[in-house]
Amino acid sequence: MTFMEDNYREIITKAVCGKGNKFTKAKHKVTPPHKPSSILGCWIINHKYKARKVAKNKVEVTGSYDINIWYSYHKNTKTEAITERVTYTETIPLSERDKKCFRGADEVIVKVTQQPNCLECQISKCGEQIIVEVERGFTVKLLGETKVYVRVDPSYHTSDDFYEDYDSHEHYSKSSPDFLPEKKHK
Repeated sequence: MTFMEDNYREIITKAVCGKGNKFTKAKHKVTPPHKPSSILGCWIINHKYKARKVAKNKVEVTGSYDINIWYSYHKNTKTEAITERVTYTETIPLSERDKKCFRGADEVIVKVTQQPNCLECQISKCGEQIIVEVERGFTVKLLGETKVYVRVDPSYHTSDDFYEDYDSHEHYSKSSPDFLPEKKHK
């Protein structure tokens, strides 16, 4: 098939040229101001992230979140909550890639499939730190330009008659002006 054939048109459009997924578990060490006696709660908030293409077949996601830990100290007689900001970088390989994409395959769409979540929070063996295990997951899509060939109906012809065939006034004159519910005033 050649572009010069009258029955085909070449369309250049954006399309998904690559996809990838990654699920990660990470451990973070947090050092509280007091030696912890027990963990009372742990949660993760304020997740922020962005993605960019770093290689022909890799996308890098960088982000941060806050780990909040509520713990007791002084032999379980006092409590305190601490917050620590954590940053991360994930390199996600593109497991599916369309080699026919060309020009500008660097626009990235990233979706969080698993928000950062605390799996486990415990006091370290030395007793001075708190170890937090976190899970997170992403799906990325790489967009680029590609060509699509479409067949054109050879019997179809373009003319100004197309617009004359559609009488918009006649079409809208058949519409009911009462199609919206009446607004009630109090």
